[in-house]
Amino acid sequence: MELNKEELKSFLDEKVALYNNPSFIQTDPIAVPHDFSLKQDIEIAGFFAASIAWGNRKSILTNATALMQRMDNAPYDFIINHTKTDLDVFNGFVHRTFQEVDVKYFAQRLQQLYTEVGSLEQLFILNDNVSHMHKALTDFHNLFFAVPHPKRTVKHVANPAKKSAAKRMHMFLRWMVRNDNVGVDLGIWNNISPRILSCPLDVHSGNVARALGLLKRKQNDLAAVKELDATLRKLDPNDPVKYDFALFGLGVFEGF
Repeated sequence: MELNKEELKSFLDEKVALYNNPSFIQTDPIAVPHDFSLKQDIEIAGFFAASIAWGNRKSILTNATALMQRMDNAPYDFIINHTKTDLDVFNGFVHRTFQEVDVKYFAQRLQQLYTEVGSLEQLFILNDNVSHMHKALTDFHNLFFAVPHPKRTVKHVANPAKKSAAKRMHMFLRWMVRNDNVGVDLGIWNNISPRILSCPLDVHSGNVARALGLLKRKQNDLAAVKELDATLRKLDPNDPVKYDFALFGLGVFEGF
């Protein structure tokens, strides 16, 4: 599709308005953190839902909801107060390669982190001069695995230092940071600017971005994320990641 910059922006803004809609919530993993009102509950529900957000969307939603049910639908209370034997509630959990051993490590490490900080937001705040969240994600990855951990679990928290596009972590950040008063993204973190967020880049959004001329790089990796960042920030420097709604919607719902 060949469009000039004004036409492209108009087209994408129209798609954002279409898909950045509360009716979209119930069929998306973002529905899981939307079930909660306490900040820490939202963070934990969002972190788990985003962490398993690959594969069939219905399956993601089902399994993320099941994780919350195993924590008695009070994830922060469970995380903070659980003992080692309480972790048996996760026995038998499987979502693709994310299995009970991974859930148990996540729960234990989150307990340690929440004992040290009041909100996960504090672990992602960088200084005022940053233009992206890649270092924050690498720092979080390193902190999350700074204690003894199952080797297999490392792959479940992306690390941009390894050239990862970090799709699920960028989606988590979008959920937590964006607050446009529409009601889809939760916008509970006030100390990180949406200006420095990156689009969650996957097969669907990458293919749409290439078809629209927003992205030339063939691989969906860190370099592609940076290229897409540069393009989208020209269209809206204050809220570039809103275009995730357009790219996702065009790919998944319109087969673009």
